[in-house]
Amino acid sequence: MMAAASITTFPAPKASTLKRRGIMLVLASPPGGGKTTVSRAIAEQDAQTMISVSATTRAMRPGEVDGTHYYFVSRENFEEQIAKGDMLEHALVYNNYLYGTPRAPVEKALSEGRDVLFDIDWQGNRKLSETAPADVVSVFLLPPSWTTLADRLHGRKQDSEEEIERRLGKARDEISHYKEFDYVIVNNDLQDTIAQVRAILEAERTRRTRLMDVDAFVETLKP
Repeated sequence: MMAAASITTFPAPKASTLKRRGIMLVLASPPGGGKTTVSRAIAEQDAQTMISVSATTRAMRPGEVDGTHYYFVSRENFEEQIAKGDMLEHALVYNNYLYGTPRAPVEKALSEGRDVLFDIDWQGNRKLSETAPADVVSVFLLPPSWTTLADRLHGRKQDSEEEIERRLGKARDEISHYKEFDYVIVNNDLQDTIAQVRAILEAERTRRTRLMDVDAFVETLKP
């Protein structure tokens, strides 16, 4: 009788000690496409990530906390930050309120090797990509079908039929910009979508251009 073959086991590799710059991970989708759910799930599962907090000129609503849900600022303050270049991106919403991403907290996180998640639309992605092209990784989530998307919006039972039609109209426009994104995922199964986004994040973390001290490390490997 032949002896059973022995199996050699190896210790699990240690996590890389190379310092890296963080990533601006943009998650976009049409309304009801799942970008908010996916970004929150990743932030909860991965300690190296954080969700970007936007600034806005609208009034604080009941239950909202300044610095957690939004940075609530005056219009004068917001416009001053735009003029100084302190906003990575910004937009006027409903011709009334300004929304935007303050530069300082994002830059701080990136320099510390943390990844910042952005739950924004294609316009925000375009502006971020123009402002910081080396830092942005963009993912667009597509619905498995138009019927599924419409069912998701109706299933919320939070909006009037008029509002749902408006959102579906916006969805058509959002989907038309999918080619502007680095990655496209069909969000058919939520857990599978989250896993795919996390795989993208892990791969992008090892991109050579983000490893801040890789050149010095390689020098230590020379005989």
